[in-house]
Amino acid sequence: MLKGISALLSPELLKILSEMGHGDEIVFADGNFPSASLAKRLVRADGHGIPELLQAALELLPLNRYVEYPVMLMQVVPGDPVETPVWEVYRKIVHETEGEDIKFTELERFEFYERAKKAYAVVATGERALYGNLILSKGVIS
Repeated sequence: MLKGISALLSPELLKILSEMGHGDEIVFADGNFPSASLAKRLVRADGHGIPELLQAALELLPLNRYVEYPVMLMQVVPGDPVETPVWEVYRKIVHETEGEDIKFTELERFEFYERAKKAYAVVATGERALYGNLILSKGVIS
């Protein structure tokens, strides 16, 4: 155990966050996401939801301020009537930890999958919210 670091962040996830460089991307994937088949590096966090992992990760991980959209969400498939209230939770967490100037964008489902294949790592969570997936681009510490 380490002081000041959330117990939600496993040693493996801490290592991944530390290894990532400026511009590298990490996916926080919901429970329905094909994490194992898409990930170059897979981190299991099955018992946890994305909001609490996002909060813990953003205490350590700076977001990329050199891109327009350092946070990317998986767009709802047209015609799917699902609601995405978890997105507002993500926005609140990001804006509280990184500031109101951080912008989000939505990527079409298959574009999101392609981006996930290139990501530094995918964190497979137990998140139950549909379209709960997000990608973060790592920034720099000044």
